[in-house]
Amino acid sequence: MIKKLLKKLGLAILIVFILAHFFGPVKNDGDIASVEAFLVDTNPPEDVKLILKSTCFDCHSDHTKYPWYNTITPVNYWLADHIRHGKGDFNVSKWNDYSDKKKDHKLEELAEEVEEGHMPLPSYTWTHSEAKLTKEQIASIEAWVKTARLKYAFLKEPQ
Repeated sequence: MIKKLLKKLGLAILIVFILAHFFGPVKNDGDIASVEAFLVDTNPPEDVKLILKSTCFDCHSDHTKYPWYNTITPVNYWLADHIRHGKGDFNVSKWNDYSDKKKDHKLEELAEEVEEGHMPLPSYTWTHSEAKLTKEQIASIEAWVKTARLKYAFLKEPQ
């Protein structure tokens, strides 16, 4: 009896996985040019720009470079969820939609998350070893953020 039940359960799970594979999540494959306004407005130096492209934009923009394993269900759903959450917290492709106050706050959060080691996520660096930040890279990001935030200190609406 239990053997029959486990067999049916296993078959049901297999069918769900097969169906899920054919009806995968929507991909985040907008245009990489959507990050340009962010880059122009915040003016990161070349080294920081490269760091942002290799560690941030996959989950925090409208363009993701998907790894080969994104074709595997349920990994594709897991990645889609990470991207949805990342863009929900901070989407550089929507930079022009943010107020100056919000831009300043997002940059402040970016520096804090990187400094505290929360970003990039360990699950991301596990599969993207190039995204592991060195102390020097973290210092470069912090210096850039400090400079970029000066602009917003003068532009923010009075509180």
